[in-house]
Amino acid sequence: MTNGISSQLPPPPSSLNKTAKATPSKNAAGKQKIKPPKPSPGHPTLDYIVRNAFESGFSDIHLGVGEVPRMRDRGEMMLTDYPKTDRNTFFSWLFEILTDEEIIRFRKELEFDGATQYKFARARINIFDTLKGPALVMRLIPLKILTMEQLNLPFVFQDISDTHKGLVLVTGPTGSGKSTTMAAMVDYINTEHAKHIITIEDPIEFVHQSKRSLIKQREVGINTHQFDKALKSSLREDPDIILIGEMRDRETVNTALKAAQTGHLVMGTLHTNSAIKTIERILTLYNADEQDAMRVAIAESLVAVISQGLCRTTDGKRAAYHDILVNTETVKDYITGSKYDEMHQLMMDGEYDGMVTTNQSLFMLYEDGRITEETALECSPTPNEIAMMLRGRF
Repeated sequence: MTNGISSQLPPPPSSLNKTAKATPSKNAAGKQKIKPPKPSPGHPTLDYIVRNAFESGFSDIHLGVGEVPRMRDRGEMMLTDYPKTDRNTFFSWLFEILTDEEIIRFRKELEFDGATQYKFARARINIFDTLKGPALVMRLIPLKILTMEQLNLPFVFQDISDTHKGLVLVTGPTGSGKSTTMAAMVDYINTEHAKHIITIEDPIEFVHQSKRSLIKQREVGINTHQFDKALKSSLREDPDIILIGEMRDRETVNTALKAAQTGHLVMGTLHTNSAIKTIERILTLYNADEQDAMRVAIAESLVAVISQGLCRTTDGKRAAYHDILVNTETVKDYITGSKYDEMHQLMMDGEYDGMVTTNQSLFMLYEDGRITEETALECSPTPNEIAMMLRGRF
């Protein structure tokens, strides 16, 4: 293993089962059952790889036929010393985490999205076919849900979570910690309020246990066949809070806004990298003649937009930085009037309401000594502006 990982992981076990192809057999019910292959000699089991990756603090595992396994360490892709993966070994790994039916479905559709549970962690799974052969990415998710205090989230997150109705959006690119932040907010509500919380996720990542609140989690493909149907059905299930894994399309946005306008708190995610762009992104789902009405609907329903990213800290860990828009009366007017430039200035001046821009958040991390000037410039959406802040000219 290179780039310093070899000292963190024990070597793969030397004596492993010999290669065996998957062969069909029959179970007691007479149905055909596939006999799983075993890893080729010198290759570890998937359980071994996952366990050691988790213990070393890696966030993602990348495996593929014809490739050496790699890990993501605090945002950086790292090469390992495991042998190059062959097809037989790869499918032996799939049999560790998938049922026969799921493997058949992957072979047919060439895509699979799901999750699996270990004693020490959950793992989100995506399997896909490539030019070299099938590949697998696993995102490791700790079983313990961190609190807002443990995540060092701004206090405004509690105010947002205390809201009784409206739309809360947590946004950011893949791997920006959206699920972790959302889980902390749900855990806070679960601890502090007696609510009925329904989640619709694809797949379920963090598993919650009911505390003061009653939590019902539904996974698309397991607990419901269709995302849209589950979302519409949730309105008839006496919820106080509805968590939507992802705001996928205009139909999902329409239902979410309807729920928010009828007395529910709706929480959802989007893949956008700023609070203001999130509003613009939602509006692009609609025709030009529909956008004025949608601006009014968003202005009336929105509680806050939290956009976040992760950056590497000086102690080798990672910290979240935020772009937070809170829907004050002035913000409502700006949304309705499409005054996005003015909205950005309002966020810069809106510390009292809990608002902050990405650059301000990065600058605070820099002032606290948690990130370097280079990291702040690298993560900033407008490097010129934060460069002025770093030099005391802003």
